[in-house]
Amino acid sequence: MLLRYVYNDKLAHASYLVGCQATGEAIVVDPGQNIEPYLKLAKEQGVRIVAATETHIHADFVSGARELAKREGAKLYLSDEGDENWKYQYLNDVPHQLVKDGDTFKIGNLIFQVMHTPGHTPESISFLLTDTGGGADKPMGIFSGDFVFVGDVGRPDLLEKAAGVQGSSDIGARQMFNSLKRFKELPDYLQLWPAHGAGSACGKALGAVPSSTVGYEKMFNWALSYEDENEFVKALLDGQPAPPKYFAMMKKVNKEGPMVTGEMNEPQMFEASKEKIEQLLDEQAVILDIRSNAAFADGHIPGTLNIPLNKSFTTWAGWLLSYTRPLYVLADPNKTEEIKRDLYSIGFFNINGFIDSSVLKQYQNLQTYENKKPAELAEAILNNEVHVIDVRNDSEWNEGHLPNAQHIMLGYLEDRLETVPKDKTIVMQCKGGGRSAIASSVMQAHGITSIINLEGGYDAWVQQGYRVEN
Repeated sequence: MLLRYVYNDKLAHASYLVGCQATGEAIVVDPGQNIEPYLKLAKEQGVRIVAATETHIHADFVSGARELAKREGAKLYLSDEGDENWKYQYLNDVPHQLVKDGDTFKIGNLIFQVMHTPGHTPESISFLLTDTGGGADKPMGIFSGDFVFVGDVGRPDLLEKAAGVQGSSDIGARQMFNSLKRFKELPDYLQLWPAHGAGSACGKALGAVPSSTVGYEKMFNWALSYEDENEFVKALLDGQPAPPKYFAMMKKVNKEGPMVTGEMNEPQMFEASKEKIEQLLDEQAVILDIRSNAAFADGHIPGTLNIPLNKSFTTWAGWLLSYTRPLYVLADPNKTEEIKRDLYSIGFFNINGFIDSSVLKQYQNLQTYENKKPAELAEAILNNEVHVIDVRNDSEWNEGHLPNAQHIMLGYLEDRLETVPKDKTIVMQCKGGGRSAIASSVMQAHGITSIINLEGGYDAWVQQGYRVEN
């Protein structure tokens, strides 16, 4: 048997190429939108991808299942659990088989047994894998998707918070409690292969270790220690982070069918004039500058948004970009493929074009904002002479914050600009200075120009001994 782990660290997404070397057939479990890594691995390992499957309708990335079906002829094995609201709607033109709890299917000598594990979502399933090629008659591991992670379990509140399904959080949490009862009955020796690692918003305490065992999770996963259902529900729902805004769109895209190669326009790089950029901004286009926070602070085109092309790029793009407004990306030509890959992975197929960043040379007076250390701002902050906006998450804010600060989580900043005072300099602050730098660009893009970013953020403020509030 062949098992290869594919990890997208920008999405904290794990997927798997599983092959039967005796027959040369392989399947991809929970594929992402960019299928090239699976095709490359399959070629290197001498197998052919004949199937793809996923554990549920994903909310945090575009599925590559339809792409594999259309381009490679892969047969899709997809969940038929859940009610009518959670059924796939794009299956008429692809080879597929819908599966339910207890069903099995084979890829070469490999047997996949379906286990319905609702809680994270109603249609969620897991797969027990048995390799009969080596004479085994018992499973060796479980692909758990967003059901059980290393050190955590899938959050049940996404349907309510991201998709607006009222009352589904409590229902999902109770379904999760019962699904975990079944999980506890599995043999301890089974390997655990989840669909996410640390950094994913699909749980609140995911571990950074890529895999585990059922037995280890029984001993050390906090969620498996509860015997009382009501106590479990309360603990599971408490402290879940805000789901990124793009999650609702991902559910829709993955249910209705993601675009595949040949169905989307190919954005081109072009040299835009200063006048053309001003016209685009007047027409309500979003112009995204992917340079570093420091480079953007030193000089940027007024009205542009800054999300650096780093590990957090897709997360904040999903929070802050619009699926309906025209989108242009200001970038060096050698960055376009990476940008496309990242934005396509969360459904931004509406890139109208790339603008060569050399256009910055046409501007004599670029807009700037300052970065200042706590010592330079402490007196003004403590005397309430400036207005501090803390853009961290709720849990971070609740653990402690700067005196007189206003809390607006970064993802909701654009929605709450009317609450920002117009008569004071605004100091943007987060944990270390990165999120608040993005927030500074949001503020300036909306015409609030007197901005200072707190360098080092809350951590630097605390380390230097300044007063905080709880």
